[in-house]
Amino acid sequence: MARIETHGLRRSIGVGGLFATAYGNVGSSIYYALGIVAAHALGLTPIVFMLAGGLFALTAKTYAEGAAMFPEAGGSSSFARHAFDELVSFFAGWALSLDYILTIAISAFFVPHYLGAFFPALTHPPGDVIGGLLVISALAALNIRGLGESAKLNLFLAIADLCTQVLLIVVGCFLVLDPSLLVHQVDLGTVPSYSQVIFALSLAMVAYTGIETVSNMAEEARDPGRDVPRAVNLVLFAVLGVYAGITVVALSALPVVGQGAHHTTLLGLGPQQHGFENDPVLGIVEHLGVHGVALTILRYYVGVLAATILLIATNAGLIGISRLSWSLAEHRQLPGLFARLHRRHRTPWFTIVTFSVFAGVLLIPGKTDFLGNLYSFGAMLSFTTAHAAVVALRIKDPGRERPYRMPWNLRVRDRQIPLTAVLGGLGTFAAWVSVLILHTEARTVGVGWMVVGVGGYIVYRRRQGLDLREHQRIEHRRRPDSFVELEYRSALVPIFGTDIDASALRAAARLVGEGALVEALYVVRVPHQLPLDAGLEEEERLGSSVLEGARIRGRRAGLKVQTRLIRTRNPGAAIVEEAERMRAEIIYLGTAHAPASERALGPTASYLLAHRPCRVVIETPAVQRRI
Repeated sequence: MARIETHGLRRSIGVGGLFATAYGNVGSSIYYALGIVAAHALGLTPIVFMLAGGLFALTAKTYAEGAAMFPEAGGSSSFARHAFDELVSFFAGWALSLDYILTIAISAFFVPHYLGAFFPALTHPPGDVIGGLLVISALAALNIRGLGESAKLNLFLAIADLCTQVLLIVVGCFLVLDPSLLVHQVDLGTVPSYSQVIFALSLAMVAYTGIETVSNMAEEARDPGRDVPRAVNLVLFAVLGVYAGITVVALSALPVVGQGAHHTTLLGLGPQQHGFENDPVLGIVEHLGVHGVALTILRYYVGVLAATILLIATNAGLIGISRLSWSLAEHRQLPGLFARLHRRHRTPWFTIVTFSVFAGVLLIPGKTDFLGNLYSFGAMLSFTTAHAAVVALRIKDPGRERPYRMPWNLRVRDRQIPLTAVLGGLGTFAAWVSVLILHTEARTVGVGWMVVGVGGYIVYRRRQGLDLREHQRIEHRRRPDSFVELEYRSALVPIFGTDIDASALRAAARLVGEGALVEALYVVRVPHQLPLDAGLEEEERLGSSVLEGARIRGRRAGLKVQTRLIRTRNPGAAIVEEAERMRAEIIYLGTAHAPASERALGPTASYLLAHRPCRVVIETPAVQRRI
């Protein structure tokens, strides 16, 4: 007899995939942060970005250690859960949810501005606001239907984006870079004033949106302890290098001008004043000294690339908020409604709709400064909690396995205290205080968001009869584990959907012969909007039932059957990996019971044919023949 052996998760993303996804999110911020910060920092814009970059570097190290320890969705909320309690965890998670909403809003708002290279009406109200709302609506609808992410597409776009930014820096250094101009346009205390510099510093962290992606992607990394820190270091190096180069080129191409106390740069002016605050990289392109057809081609290329990168960043925000809210609901920090799945598409539709509406509401005023300020409010709270949690874990649980440890540790009473996290926490807390003091709108909306969230958490927990600080988690049914495993395998038979009569298994038996050893593999596909360990009980109950039927019918057909249930985001890759692991001689894929998109040569069948590790037989119901 065979037992249903359940493998937890298929981790399939390496350093390249982690870097591409993280850089696609963090690097996308250059397309809007440059204008927001330059409006206040003026000639000190490069210095302001580097100072914020130093804080980002400290924060990135903290996330590398935390995500390597806890490769799960939730980021700072997850770190705080392990270090403190559920109340602190929710506080961090709720602040983080504001960041995701702002990522969606600000990325979507800038998409039409870069498409303005083709359609100028999208560069100013109401075209930019309507365009941003359409972007959010379209991506929300696609995410409800189960839109996923392509690791290969992310890698290609991240490399294309990085190469384009490096190209602009190199061309700019040859054509417009003027070191003496960069020095002479700064008169600290006047141009810019000290208050402007502090204001700009509090805004500059918007340049590093997306660092939480490292935590969400860690759950899919092949080796989180090794791959996550490497990916973080690569992102850190690339982002700081790009910002250092692009800012000096930008201020050479669009220098600070004015008289007395009234100085400005076109980088920080809105479209009504013929400036480029809403599309700063296009502003750089137009002032590089390139003319004619070359300028037109470069503008169109940068416009399309920037819009695409920002679309992906918007979609990443939707996926991030979906995973975060699922994690909070799983730990009974949010009502179960936030973890409710669409009946057909199995995606968290309520969360997607709710937070998309919030993002749309924040986008409607069309104020980029407001969006940047509000992001800094939530991000600094979340980052400060992450730093504090990692330091607390060093004190509270020094013996825990840490695949990656931050450098610069100070021994205090037999405890290794990471100075990077201490300095990072002090820095992010100071930045949060400056946002609180200097930005009235962010203070009003941000504090209101946190008060409403924490108040709702308290009411919900009290009504559920739960302690505010005690760890609680929704219990899921245990999967069957009542059969005996066989060792040898020669054929792999993936089973789809409701194939309760095991037709694919019986068809495979005719090919492999009597007495063959066969593995029946049921793959639960996890939507990108959910964590890999999401409690998909209905799918797993169905899978266990189908596998038990396959085992019984396979035995009647004279087969020795091993049954296995796995979950993954990429069924094709999981099947290939399993075939290689068990050294299968044949993969038999019957698609009669597959979803409609898989019944011909769908994504899974196409992947198997492209990456076949052995002989592959595919039987499709449409033509009733084997390929």
